[in-house]
Amino acid sequence: MPAPDSLSLAQARRIALAAQGFTDPAPAGVPTRRHLRRVLDRVGLIQIDSVNVLQRAHYLPLYSRLGPYPTALLDRAAFHAPRDLFEYWGHEASLIPVDLQPALRWRMARARQDAWGGMRRIAVEQPDLVAWVRDEIRAKGPLTAAEIEQDAARPSGNWGWNWSAVKTALEYLFWAGEVTSARRSGSFARCYDLPERVLPPRVVGAATPTEAQAHRQLVETAARSLGVAAEPELRDYFRLPASAVRPVVADLVAEGVLRPVTVQGWRQPAYLHHRARLPRWVRAATLISPFDPVVWERARTERLFGLRYRIEIYVPAAQRVYGYYVLPLLEGDRLTALVDLKADRAAGVLRVPAAWLVPPPAHDTRGGARDASGDPERTADALASELFRMAGWLGLSEVSAPVAGDFAGPLAAALVAVAGRRAVPAG
Repeated sequence: MPAPDSLSLAQARRIALAAQGFTDPAPAGVPTRRHLRRVLDRVGLIQIDSVNVLQRAHYLPLYSRLGPYPTALLDRAAFHAPRDLFEYWGHEASLIPVDLQPALRWRMARARQDAWGGMRRIAVEQPDLVAWVRDEIRAKGPLTAAEIEQDAARPSGNWGWNWSAVKTALEYLFWAGEVTSARRSGSFARCYDLPERVLPPRVVGAATPTEAQAHRQLVETAARSLGVAAEPELRDYFRLPASAVRPVVADLVAEGVLRPVTVQGWRQPAYLHHRARLPRWVRAATLISPFDPVVWERARTERLFGLRYRIEIYVPAAQRVYGYYVLPLLEGDRLTALVDLKADRAAGVLRVPAAWLVPPPAHDTRGGARDASGDPERTADALASELFRMAGWLGLSEVSAPVAGDFAGPLAAALVAVAGRRAVPAG
């Protein structure tokens, strides 16, 4: 369905969710590399995060769009030839389609200006160390930092920031594109190697675009993945400078790649990608990672879904609103519930510290959509079913009753009902 020039919130949500792949048909069997590539084409990149209280963040976007799938599918695409993905700074640390590597070389070339302070300092103050680390990777890679660290005192400080000089040099070389990640170790450490030994030859040999050409490719990728977006969201997708994005947006509008539209309740101008489509409805019932592109840009999440959503991992426990690792439930075209989850692998239990109901967005007109959300009892049943589905994917045999939250009671009852249905033999 073509999109009008003025969109209701519900229409904007359906466009955004379709662009992200939530209206694509589910795999008929076990998802394959073809399904993975379809998701990658939709989302543009996948964020990486080291927190493993539930599941590593990069595995979850595919689960949300494909359902239970073998995680080895993503591992092969990211860490084994022929690769579909490589690791670099996209939207934070990310797995990015290899064909976008040339479009990120401008960032690599600016490592001495844009990399974090410690990396820039080591490049300037210890160039011999940086060269030695590069030579070690060339001679012996792939290697982790621990495998090549010098016997040097490690500076004290907060956890996560007390890198050795070798690790800092490696991260500078990684930012500069002189080394890349061949794989992740069992402890999730990067194993560094030379790009020409990791990336496909066609990518290594591809011409380097100008900065303007690269910014255009990245903005259009973001616009296609978002469907409809304001300019700050187009910029945020690949963390691009505002001064580079504004002229690119103007050019894309002039060429008809983007179309200015108004969205109900949005103060900022919005832009619709020419390939975006407006589905009549979204039939979804799936949990969304805190690191999913659907909820990356928090102001957009609040405008689209009426939900003020934050990651509270680093918030002191007493100050958390919803919990430590909280996932929204996408039901239809709305985020209808929030659930704090923990995979207790030793006990084989998916634990639910808290569950919360999300009210419908204020002043939300449905725009003609058929949507089953908005019914707390139905939401509780959908969430309970999804929790059992996720538990099975994670190799857990049970789902615990929620402990806290305003939706704990209804969800606990729904979990009992769903468990009973699951226990009844078919036929």
